[in-house]
Amino acid sequence: MKNKVIFDLLFYIALPYLIWNQGRHFLGDYYAILLSTAPAFIYTIYTFVKEKQFNVTGLFLVITLLIRTIVDIISGKADTMLVNQAYFMFGLGVVLFITMLIKKPLGLYFFVDTAYLMGYKREESLPLFKEKPLFSMFQWLTLLFALRYILLGIVKLYLLQKFGVEGYGNMIVIRQVITWVFSIFIAIYTFFIIKKVQEKMGSTDDMDIKSS
Repeated sequence: MKNKVIFDLLFYIALPYLIWNQGRHFLGDYYAILLSTAPAFIYTIYTFVKEKQFNVTGLFLVITLLIRTIVDIISGKADTMLVNQAYFMFGLGVVLFITMLIKKPLGLYFFVDTAYLMGYKREESLPLFKEKPLFSMFQWLTLLFALRYILLGIVKLYLLQKFGVEGYGNMIVIRQVITWVFSIFIAIYTFFIIKKVQEKMGSTDDMDIKSS
């Protein structure tokens, strides 16, 4: 956990801020911002491959990263890129809301992936998680993910309107702080979901869906 926090600080805040702060004078705002996204992109892909997240969670992560990179590259200007990033966050929030409306909350599938890494079969854990009241809890979990993206987009637009491109350094820090805060809420709520799963199944020792 300690190492993860250190690496998050390094790749999501320190390196992007350093590249932006030092590189903008030589590269210009647009290319400095574009280059500053590289550490987070590389670190996220590395984590994806290292942890072998070839599942719904990993697929969602890689697709969003690729789309975000394409949006950044085609934006052409620094201020346009930041606005597009904010709209991209709104778009992700809307996608998550839609998964809730069609009764396919992504939070449920993220949790199925987590359960699989703990040794539980997808084909048996998925039907269980769709039962009440677990399904409703996964709807709320998905809502937390959606609200995180929407808040990130709102904050980015606000800072851009107030400080312009000059405020990009603050955006880097505030973005990560918001992400951490929501991660704490999501972790706490996930703990309650796990407790509810254990209650529904009796106990972790008696779970009949655990793979041999």
